[in-house]
Amino acid sequence: MNSILNTSARNTRIFRGSPVVKGLLRRGVSTQELDASKGDRERVVILGSGWSGFVLSRELDKKKFQTVVVSPRSYFVFTPLLASTAVGTLEFRNTLESVRARGKGVEFFQGWADDVNFNQKKIQVEEITARRPLHVSGKAYEASSITEADQSFRVKKKGKVFELNYDKLVIAVGCYSQTFKTPGVRENAFFLKDVGDARKIRKRILECFETASCPTTSEKLRDQLLNFAVVGGGPTGVEFAAELFDLCHEDLKKLYPNLIPHIKISIYDVATKILPMFDASLANYAINLFKRDGIQIKTEHHIQSLQPGLPGSTDPDNDGGCFTLKTKEDGEVGVGMCVWSTGLMMNPFVQSALDDVHTYPTTSATLSTEVASPSSKQWSLKRHPRSGGLLVDDHFRVKLIPRSGSPPEGSSVPEATMQDVFAIGDVSVMEKAQLPATAQVANQEAKWLGKTLNKGNLSEKDGFNFKNLGVMTYLGNMKAIMQAEGGTEVKGRMAWLIWRGAYLTQTVSWRNKLLIPIYWSINWIFGRDISRF
Repeated sequence: MNSILNTSARNTRIFRGSPVVKGLLRRGVSTQELDASKGDRERVVILGSGWSGFVLSRELDKKKFQTVVVSPRSYFVFTPLLASTAVGTLEFRNTLESVRARGKGVEFFQGWADDVNFNQKKIQVEEITARRPLHVSGKAYEASSITEADQSFRVKKKGKVFELNYDKLVIAVGCYSQTFKTPGVRENAFFLKDVGDARKIRKRILECFETASCPTTSEKLRDQLLNFAVVGGGPTGVEFAAELFDLCHEDLKKLYPNLIPHIKISIYDVATKILPMFDASLANYAINLFKRDGIQIKTEHHIQSLQPGLPGSTDPDNDGGCFTLKTKEDGEVGVGMCVWSTGLMMNPFVQSALDDVHTYPTTSATLSTEVASPSSKQWSLKRHPRSGGLLVDDHFRVKLIPRSGSPPEGSSVPEATMQDVFAIGDVSVMEKAQLPATAQVANQEAKWLGKTLNKGNLSEKDGFNFKNLGVMTYLGNMKAIMQAEGGTEVKGRMAWLIWRGAYLTQTVSWRNKLLIPIYWSINWIFGRDISRF
């Protein structure tokens, strides 16, 4: 037996240089194999597989850097098209790109980063254990979002923890949906941040129509089942309302003609108008178009709660899965589904795990002013006072400030810039100019940082400058609005063509560049897929 093992070890050493074995080592599952295949390259650990993290992992030169992605998701989601997948215009996989793509040279560990030691350049990673169906009181438990499902399961069972060394660390963990601690929202609302959320939305829409078509369903319950609420008047909420309108009036109208008069779509927002990032003329065009289509715009409405069951009901199990949406202005209203899209909140990893800098990183941090014995002081990450995001310079380097103690009068707070820790995407806030938390910004930041690291010129004075390529929003019925840099405005059918063309060109893989127009054509000819599974 020992001779067999020794022979196997010798063969492994002999063939270690072969392309096949190199490929196996690259896809190794242990940190030892990862270290063995590193060579003289720097290891760049990227936390997150969203827009910024995924794009950066593809942008880095694999001859210079060993790229390692740590994320609870093994895929990237093309979020601008999530609303289309939620109504069957596209299939879910059309918006997905695997982090473990062939030939990309990217290593991946599925898990959460729990802690970071900036001085020792080590990360503690909690691996994801196999998720099993959760049950509460004998009933199957379904979370309202994949984020909630993951968090609920982590409470049930904690995964094993391992350490991962890095030479450069990029924090790109993204943000969560902001609920403003509104009672019942996190438990009962439907979000639109991940492909799992889109699947739940599609299933619930079709469920509402099937229940409403049953002969035992009363007229009152039918009206409430087909009352769809969208909270948030930004591009995501508006585009979902538009896609839902298209689904109802193009496909479901042929299958449930008697239910169409009962359909009601409402957009709620606390602001005075929807789409505030557009000029008044384009926003008014969208509002007037929605009014003609029968979509209600309820601005200056304050959501107070979202609870299961219908208003005044004593038996929620016989309410068709409806909810009670309570607003300050209208009181309680029964809805079949509430889609929540009201902005972002900081990731718990940034809020808690990165709250403590254990030891000052003497080898990698540069002080802005002379500080006596910085290692003896308590340091924390510099954050934006309102959002809690990580403040970075124009090269996306994370900064440190003393945790406590006021500086002498007339002097400024000392700062330290970590040369090997970066933050991009939604979790970062540039000191010189606060940029919107959009896919366009995250994409440009990741590409700039990747190219700069490849060139090795981080010390140059020229930092990142955002180039605004404009904003676009789909409004339904093959119409959209677009506002480009310089005040150029496009609306109607032409804007819709530009909207589709822009998203198609931004799609990452050639596989999806081919599949997306094919599915657009199939659905235009044969109709959307309305199977419920």
